[in-house]
Amino acid sequence: MRYGVVIEKAKRNYSAYVPDLPGCVATGRTPGDVSREIRKAVRFHIEALKKEGLAVPPPTTICDYVEA
Repeated sequence: MRYGVVIEKAKRNYSAYVPDLPGCVATGRTPGDVSREIRKAVRFHIEALKKEGLAVPPPTTICDYVEA
């Protein structure tokens, strides 16, 4: 499965979340750091859902860029 991830610049770091996995978030000092952390968070989140016998939401978010 391939989940869309949103990475945002915060005041002193970066944060990331996965729209299709509510509550799946991560932070990091750099975009690379937060990218590594959100990958770990996604794996952990999915493992926890499965362990609890809950359904894993399918990825539905589509990510794209718009030139302005």
